[in-house]
Amino acid sequence: MKSIPKAAFDWKPLALLAVLALAALPAIGSGATWLTLTIAGLAMGLIVFIIASGLTLVFGLMDVLNFGHGVFIAFGAFVATSVMGGMADWTGSASVWQNLGAVFAAMLAAMAVAGALGWAFERVIVRPVYGQHLKQILITMGGMIVGEELIKVIWGPAQIPLPLPETLRGAVLLGDAAVERYRLLAVALGLVVFISMLWVLNRTKLGLLVRAGVQDREMVESLGYRIKRLFVGVFVAGSGLAGLGGVMWGLYQQSVVPQIGAQVNTLLFIVIIIGGLGSTLGCFVGALLVGLMANYTGFLAPKVALFSNIGLMVAVLLWRPRGLYPVTNR
Repeated sequence: MKSIPKAAFDWKPLALLAVLALAALPAIGSGATWLTLTIAGLAMGLIVFIIASGLTLVFGLMDVLNFGHGVFIAFGAFVATSVMGGMADWTGSASVWQNLGAVFAAMLAAMAVAGALGWAFERVIVRPVYGQHLKQILITMGGMIVGEELIKVIWGPAQIPLPLPETLRGAVLLGDAAVERYRLLAVALGLVVFISMLWVLNRTKLGLLVRAGVQDREMVESLGYRIKRLFVGVFVAGSGLAGLGGVMWGLYQQSVVPQIGAQVNTLLFIVIIIGGLGSTLGCFVGALLVGLMANYTGFLAPKVALFSNIGLMVAVLLWRPRGLYPVTNR
């Protein structure tokens, strides 16, 4: 009996990253400047991926269009200001371990708060509108507006600084190229999140149950598993990832405002549309493309940098109307 052949992996979207990077090299001219911009673009892309991965997870596995995703980003960023503000001795220390300890403490707190908020958001706002996309868009946008007002009540409406800890400031030299230390940390964390998501979804029983529940909910429930609880867990995990991304984006900007989530929402939807709605790998590649495009165009043509990612999205959709890695059941 012949085994069923595995589908060949599609390398073309990954090759697009190399094409974009190599095409930018002659335009930039300097190899050192190109390397600096490329690493900065990858770091920005991986931060965006962490934020967008939660949104992709919720839509891909639960078919929920959560336009209120930004509220989890904002709460994560503001929780970080409180945690790191209370650990000033650690953030101002010359010890890299104390600095990283303060950052990771802020990240854990942000993920916990955003996850708890996501649990309440799912029960109160999302659960009544499952399967109704238009209502999901409207009610989750309303939830984000309420969340922003709560942030103003707790932390105030003004911009709050979120400076980098002492040892994460400045840059390291890679040959003649200067690369910011924080961007290297962002690259490492982004890759850890990406690999962890792929492992959980494809190599664990939990991931198998969730994916099976999406395809045939009644069958999985007949085996004794409570899909509703699994889906709530997916929503909480997606919210927690948004909180983590909010911390990283706040440190990237070195300040936070109550509208920080709404400001980045458009970028997130560009990323998941480019990648293919609901695709984790597509979200990853799309985020890297967006990060590279933003940094290259910001250097070469600052006036068109704001529109560069929309142009990128249009170009990708003309090539592949369903995104780079479309999900088959979408």
